[in-house]
Amino acid sequence: MLLRKIIIKCFVSLAAIVSPHSTSNAASFQAAPSSWEAKGRETGLPVPRFVSLKANRARMRVGPAFEYAVKWIYQAPGLPLEITEEYGNWRQVRDCDGISGWMHRSLLSNRRTAIVGPWLKDMAALREQARAGSTVEVKLEPRVRVRVLSCSLSWCDVSVDKDQISGFIEKSSLWGVYPKEDLL
Repeated sequence: MLLRKIIIKCFVSLAAIVSPHSTSNAASFQAAPSSWEAKGRETGLPVPRFVSLKANRARMRVGPAFEYAVKWIYQAPGLPLEITEEYGNWRQVRDCDGISGWMHRSLLSNRRTAIVGPWLKDMAALREQARAGSTVEVKLEPRVRVRVLSCSLSWCDVSVDKDQISGFIEKSSLWGVYPKEDLL
C-alpha cells in the first residue's frame, strides 16, 4: 500500500500548511454538531468536539489500531483537529482540509487552538476589542494557527503564541470553534 505523508508546518509569517487537498467551500470548514447531546462512547464527552495535536510527530492511521496503515504524518503541534468518533484509546479525527483518520488519544490535547479560515480570500483582522470598529492590531493570513483563550457568540479572544500577540477575531473567521459554542 502506498504510504502517503503530509508534513505540516505552520510559520506565523507564512501560515503554511502543506496538503495535497484543498477546498474553497467555507461550509465544509464550519461544520457544527447537530446536537451537543451526542456523547463519545469512551469518554462521555461531546462528539464532535475540537482538540489539538499534542505530539511533535503524529501518525494518522486508516483504522483504530497500530496495525493499520499510516495515512498521514503530521508535524504541527497545536494543530486543531475535530474528533468525530471514539473507539477504545483511538479517536477518529478530521483536519481543516476534511482529511480524516484515526489517532491514538495520547497524541491529542484538550488545549483549544484554531486556524484562520483557509477559505478566506483576504487576511483576518485581529482587533483590540471584540467589536467591528475596534483598532486592528494585526492582520492574519489564512491558515495561521492561534490559541483560543475564550469565545462569545461572535468573537474569540486569541493569541498568536510565537509572537505573544493577542486580540479578538470574528469567530466566523476561524476553523476550530463551532458557531454556537461559548468558551470561557
